[in-house]
Amino acid sequence: MAEFDFLQALEAARAKYDSIVKALDVERLSSEIAELQEEATRPDLWNDTEHAQKVTSALSNKQSLVKKLDVINSRLDDAQTLFELGQEEDDKGSMDEAEHVVDSLKNDLDELEIETLLDGEYDERSAVVTIRSGAGGVDAADFAQMLMRMYLRWSERHGYKVKVMDTSYAEEAGIKSATFQVDAPYAYGRLSVEGGTHRLVRISPFDNQGRRQTSFAAVEVVPLVEATDHIDIPDSDIRVDTYCSSGPGGQGVNTTYSAVRITHLPTNIVVTMQDERSQIQNRAAAMAVLQSRLLVLRHEEEARKKKELAGDIKASWGDQMRSYVLHPYQMVKDLRTGYETSQTQAVFDGDIDGFIDAGIRWRHEQRRIEEQEEG
Repeated sequence: MAEFDFLQALEAARAKYDSIVKALDVERLSSEIAELQEEATRPDLWNDTEHAQKVTSALSNKQSLVKKLDVINSRLDDAQTLFELGQEEDDKGSMDEAEHVVDSLKNDLDELEIETLLDGEYDERSAVVTIRSGAGGVDAADFAQMLMRMYLRWSERHGYKVKVMDTSYAEEAGIKSATFQVDAPYAYGRLSVEGGTHRLVRISPFDNQGRRQTSFAAVEVVPLVEATDHIDIPDSDIRVDTYCSSGPGGQGVNTTYSAVRITHLPTNIVVTMQDERSQIQNRAAAMAVLQSRLLVLRHEEEARKKKELAGDIKASWGDQMRSYVLHPYQMVKDLRTGYETSQTQAVFDGDIDGFIDAGIRWRHEQRRIEEQEEG
């Protein structure tokens, strides 16, 4: 790499670093860390275990973010010093090493930049994901299970804690639906760009004539509700049904009426839960998911009203958002961002960060455009 190229790359890296520091508002971040540190030292903190875990998790994440910024800044300084020393001493090895450092920092800065774009109202929360099979019969049910595995593998890659809350198995193969919770900072902000209709094109393994089949599955992502969200659900607005759980779980689960189905009558939203052994636990979990969905519904209605007032009504961007083609060629393509890859097996094994990052950038740009139009 020529000297001009190195200096240009270093300048670009520093410019991106500065924009990230500005977007994260490091002074505010430091103030929040100080407040959390003070709260974390309170002797009665662990009287409320759930709150204590949130405080310590938030503190750890914010401290980690500041540390990342400090490390990147230090590596940028080191790279510049190393390159200048290499020039003075005509040491090509030092200059090559400096170039390698700047090149590797580009990926670190790109990842950090994504975090600055997760600035939505609920982005920093954990996520509740529901997958439902759509048109396509048994292939659709199988596809829904493939998607569930994909997201579970993605969570596993990142070390995120996952809890499967409900699974409804299809008769022949696959699943009719499944709901699971991903507990991690910004899980909702990242996974929310996965919401919408997914399409699979392949030679059906369930067709004895080997014909090509197109099938669909819907992915819904909502933020985990918190006590401060104030979603009131009167008892008169819900119908609660209980039934025996199905699928794996043992005799104790399958022979008692522990599974719960809650129907929200005004919106016809239905939530089922059968993961817990107790009907009381399943009802509590189902109510939490129902509150999450109503929270998102309220947020969407508020956004829709704003667009109506602005005289600009657009279709939802979530529908038909991605195609997975396994025949006659291998390709996974996001129809919103244009991001694509021919590594289909890697995608189904959970390698979807490229799609998620592209989706986050696309969503941020759409919000920016909308704000300009409203302004």
